[in-house]
Amino acid sequence: MSGRRGGARWTPPLRRRRGGPGWAAQEPTWRQARPALIMDALKRASARPSGNWFVVGASREMAAAGRPYGRTVGGVEVVLWRSDAGILHAGQGVCPHLGAPLRDSRVVCGTLVCHWHGLPLNGSPFAGWQPFPVHDDGVLVWVRMDEVGGEEPTEHPVVPARPATGRGVDAVFTVVGQCEPQDVVANRLDPWHGSWFHPYSFVDLTVVREPQDDAEDDAFVVDVSFRVAGRLVVPVRAEFTAPEPRTVVMRITDGEGASSVVETHATPLTALDAERPRTAVVEAVVAASDRQGFALARSAAPVLRPLMRRAAARLWRDDLTYAERRWLLRSTGRFPG
Repeated sequence: MSGRRGGARWTPPLRRRRGGPGWAAQEPTWRQARPALIMDALKRASARPSGNWFVVGASREMAAAGRPYGRTVGGVEVVLWRSDAGILHAGQGVCPHLGAPLRDSRVVCGTLVCHWHGLPLNGSPFAGWQPFPVHDDGVLVWVRMDEVGGEEPTEHPVVPARPATGRGVDAVFTVVGQCEPQDVVANRLDPWHGSWFHPYSFVDLTVVREPQDDAEDDAFVVDVSFRVAGRLVVPVRAEFTAPEPRTVVMRITDGEGASSVVETHATPLTALDAERPRTAVVEAVVAASDRQGFALARSAAPVLRPLMRRAAARLWRDDLTYAERRWLLRSTGRFPG
C-alpha cells in the first residue's frame, strides 16, 4: 500500500528487522548499567516531592453507582466510591462504629452504607470517620495520605503529561509483589536490561543518553524496537523519567506512536517498617498515533484493553521477579540501597 496523505508519504507502522544479533550475540550491557548511576537516579527521584499522593487504581474501575473500591496504602485501609453524580469520595476504610471493612459495604443513592449496622457516609466527616483528598485524572485515581507520605501536602498529585484527552487508548494493569516502591522504580531506571531480560518484547536496545546530575536533564534516552511478531518490529526513541518518588514514565519521543506513555506507579500496601513489605505496581499505558486509522483503534478500545493488559502482565512477570530479588538482597545486607 502506498500513497500520500496531507503531503506526507504513507509508511507502514511495522518494520522488518534484517537479521541482527541473536540474544547471546548482542552487545553486553553490564558495563553501561553501572550500579552507582542507577542508584544516583533513584536517589534523585526519591528526593522529589510527591505531595503525599498515592495511585490506588484505574478511574474506570470506580464506576458511578457501583460497589465501593478498597485499597490499603501504607498499612492504612482506604475505601473509595462515587456519588450518583459521579463525584469520587475516599476515606478511612474502617467503619468508626465497630470496625467493619467498608470496602465490603454498599453504595445506596450515592451514600456508602455500612453493611454491619447501616452507618451512612456521604463523603463528609461523620461519627469519627474522616475523608481523604482524592484526585481522578481520567485514567488513574490518586489518594492523598499525609500520615503515610510524611511530606508537605500539595493540592494535586504530579500527573505526567499524556496524549490529549480523546486521542489515546488507555489500559491499566495492577500486580502486587513483595518489595518496596524503590525496588520497582530501580527496575524502571535500568533500561539496559530490556533486550536481555525481555527479548520477547524488545530488541536492538541502545541507551543513547544517560541522565545528567541535575534536575533539567535527568532522563534516560533509549533507541529500541518493540517486537511484534517474528522479525516484525516497531523502532522508536523513548525517554525514561521519574517525576516523583514512586513514578517512572516512559514516553515515546520519536517514531511510531510518538507522545504515547507508559506510567509505572509503585504504591506501598504495607507500613514502612513492615518486615515483609508488599507493593502494588499500577501501570497505565496511554497509546496514541497520528495515523488516520488510529480512530478505529480508539473505537475498539474495549477489545484492545485486555490485550494491552496481557502484554503488561508478561513483562511484569519478569520485572516483579527483578524487584523482589532486589528487595531480598537489600533486606539481607547483600545489596546496597
